[in-house]
Amino acid sequence: MRRRSLVASGATALLGSALGRPRLAAAQGAPGRRILRFVPQADLALLDPIHSVAFVSRNHALMVYDTLYGWDSNLRAQPQMVEGHRVEQDGKLWLLRLREGLRFHDGEPVRAQDCVASIKRWGQRDGFGQALMAATDEVDAADDRTIRFRLKKPFPLLPDALAKVGTHVAVMMPERHASLPSSQPVPEMIGSGPFRYVAEERLAGARNVYAKNEAYVPRSEPASYLSGGKVVHFDRVEWLTLPDAATASAALQRGEVDWWELPAVDVVPQLRRARGLKVEALDPQGAVGFFRPNSLHPPFDNPAIRRVIMRSVNQRDFMIAAAGEDQRNWHVPYGFFLPGSAMASEEGFDILRNPLDAAAARRELEAAGYKGEKVTFLAATDFPVINAMSEVAGDLMRRIGINLDYVAADWGSVVRRILNQDPPDRGGWNATVSWTAGSAQANPAGNLLIRGHGRNAIFGWPTSPDLEAQRNAWFDAPDDATRAALGRQMQRQAFQDVPYVPLGQFFQPTAYRADLDGMLKGIALFYGIRRV
Repeated sequence: MRRRSLVASGATALLGSALGRPRLAAAQGAPGRRILRFVPQADLALLDPIHSVAFVSRNHALMVYDTLYGWDSNLRAQPQMVEGHRVEQDGKLWLLRLREGLRFHDGEPVRAQDCVASIKRWGQRDGFGQALMAATDEVDAADDRTIRFRLKKPFPLLPDALAKVGTHVAVMMPERHASLPSSQPVPEMIGSGPFRYVAEERLAGARNVYAKNEAYVPRSEPASYLSGGKVVHFDRVEWLTLPDAATASAALQRGEVDWWELPAVDVVPQLRRARGLKVEALDPQGAVGFFRPNSLHPPFDNPAIRRVIMRSVNQRDFMIAAAGEDQRNWHVPYGFFLPGSAMASEEGFDILRNPLDAAAARRELEAAGYKGEKVTFLAATDFPVINAMSEVAGDLMRRIGINLDYVAADWGSVVRRILNQDPPDRGGWNATVSWTAGSAQANPAGNLLIRGHGRNAIFGWPTSPDLEAQRNAWFDAPDDATRAALGRQMQRQAFQDVPYVPLGQFFQPTAYRADLDGMLKGIALFYGIRRV
């Protein structure tokens, strides 16, 4: 039996044993106990958000851990764990002051030393963090509540770096965990966030459990995205991994689960018609699909071959697979930056508007030097959106003459394998399809996919000195006009170097029981929600 079937049957059994009761009992548990049951976008295979690149790990981290700053609904950095900061010496000295009374889940106080170690560990992996650390002479603890940045040059985006929402969120860990290498997962989930992770109730591939952190003291401001008062109204949140769409849909409609983060596109119309449910898109910036070639190994170490793939892609096909026929749910053509941002432009869009047909692509692949090398393509079968886009990508590559090894696997296996830099015959890979948050592509700091610093980049590891130089210039840009010009330059260069192929922007709805209120816009967040 395939692992997907095992996980599905295990999750179904879990539903039968834990949820096969009247809805009120399932929702509330013991008298006075408030429980929220949630179906995440995919299995939570990796828990450490610095070690993992998966958004499901990021969502988990934002329950357990807290951040020094947090983006508000306008994507502006606001103080979160810090009560404020001072900037001195013409912008080259930053003093961040922690709020009083912050404590980790084990009861230990949160100290500046913990935060310094956490910042350094995060700065090894995150693109924005790497830029901050490159501009930093030293970050240390001036005292138990003061984090001190001594900078080589002014870095006015320091709070934005520490507030970002994409992969590798700058979460604060105890020093003993943050001192571990970023390549090594931390041994336990100890944060200072609004929920505690209940490790003893984890059922790998099926269930993760969180309990309200009774000692957490929210900020006084209203909650706004990742900032403000993170007020928790549930005693317990259970994440139930249900990779089978029919099982998840039935459980939601019966009230056995309360919230399905990313329903499969083919069941959304049914959920919209169902009584007692709400279906809406939470994130106004949407999501961005992408084809990621591995630039370390043949054939995609050849940028000419990557350009042929780019020119063969019909973004519309991928968006229909991801979000359905209704064009209100997706946007193409889509380049390398979020529409409406200072960096966005239509530079080079003719490539996207006029894709090559299969015969022309075959000829161009041969001219570019493709010699029939096997392409190991990773496809996550238990992640509906990724699975649908992967099938389109697989069909495209077969039609244009790629010698395709289509590796269908569960999401957890894909997440682990894409970190392997070895050749495919030693456990590596050549290409994959996934998606990222639209908000992460508003600028070069968040758009990690456009980085060109080789083996230090995120999975795919492209090398492009020109993209790196243009990105570095963005940090020093004095105004939006300069940033816009850099955006055009970077997009031209990205169409040439092809660190990845953008597949389009889509707005996938979430579905939840109608008696839930207070859900915040953006991503799956578990504070502010209450049952009415």
